[in-house]
Amino acid sequence: MRLPRRLTASITASALVLPALAACDSGSESSGAKTDIVIGADLALGTASDTAFARALQLRVDQVNASGELADHNLVLRIQDNRSDSTASARNISTLADDPQVAALIAGSCDKCIEDAAKTIDDSKIPTISLGASDQIATPLDGRRYVFKVGPNSADNAAALTSELVRTGRKKVALLYSDDLYGRGAHEHMVSELTGAKLDISDELPVKPTSTDLSESIADLVGGKADALVVLTGSDQATLAVTQAKKAAFKGQVFFDAAAAGDLFLPQQAAAAAEGTTMVFTQILAIDDVIATTPAKAASKQWFRDYTSRYGSYSGVASFGADAVSLIADAVLRAGGDRQRIRDVLETSQTDGFSGPLRLTPDNHSGLMPQALTLLVVRSGRWRLLS
Repeated sequence: MRLPRRLTASITASALVLPALAACDSGSESSGAKTDIVIGADLALGTASDTAFARALQLRVDQVNASGELADHNLVLRIQDNRSDSTASARNISTLADDPQVAALIAGSCDKCIEDAAKTIDDSKIPTISLGASDQIATPLDGRRYVFKVGPNSADNAAALTSELVRTGRKKVALLYSDDLYGRGAHEHMVSELTGAKLDISDELPVKPTSTDLSESIADLVGGKADALVVLTGSDQATLAVTQAKKAAFKGQVFFDAAAAGDLFLPQQAAAAAEGTTMVFTQILAIDDVIATTPAKAASKQWFRDYTSRYGSYSGVASFGADAVSLIADAVLRAGGDRQRIRDVLETSQTDGFSGPLRLTPDNHSGLMPQALTLLVVRSGRWRLLS
């Protein structure tokens, strides 16, 4: 299976890297008598996570349209590339919000982008689902009436990791976290959980999210008496951290939070170093180990197969993009293209997504439930359920 020829008119340089994504609006050529409902997407297509999001969004839009579940409506995906620049993102979001054909937005992994654009989103009254990691995306609610989030929450990640640290008898924990909106929030939650569990924090260091040399930071963190290293960074830095910890002869256990999730298979050069590393995430990244005892689990396994069949491999974050499209599609089924009604439907959505149970309420715009999280472990270079 291949992507339709037309996906976005906004991708320029990134199209050289993603030729399959370089086109205009998808699905609009053969909509027939159906009414097009445009979903705008603001993504950084030069990043691995947002490339996975773009693929997931397109696949899920294609599936919804092919199913006919929207009756006389047809979803159209329109992607704008922000190139990881918050100024470009603000411009993209404003442009999409000003277009009356755009019924809803999906924002990628740039947390600062969505935080900076929150006022524009609310003023434009356009429902927006963020795929970012930071808890601050969906809070405070007073300034986020039209902003929703489907990814894991830092507080839930921290609670799950701390429980595992206690269960495995860890005593002294070193923390590495990215010095950005997500990392600082994740660090705050982790410190709170560790303190509550009476675990010692041997050391804690922030790193720039763009840093590609963590050798000094890791050497400082594991050079003491820590028997656990908790990494609160994105996927690339987490891989660097565990590789460097191995080089530094760290004898303790390495733990990742959900923001470190990337591909099903780890890079070959990091696989041996990462063996035994534990990560809190959803079951989707190890869905091969899951028995389909419920319709929701069966649907997740099918989504995994569909994504892998089309793109050749699986990215852990892809399910969040698919769930965002599903939420919007369900709202369109009930509200058509009316932005206000779509927002109102989203705010009370309850569904079992590919990522796990999602429950959005007027008091909580970050819908992934803690029950969606589980513990995964690296075995032979890939993620497996921890048993």
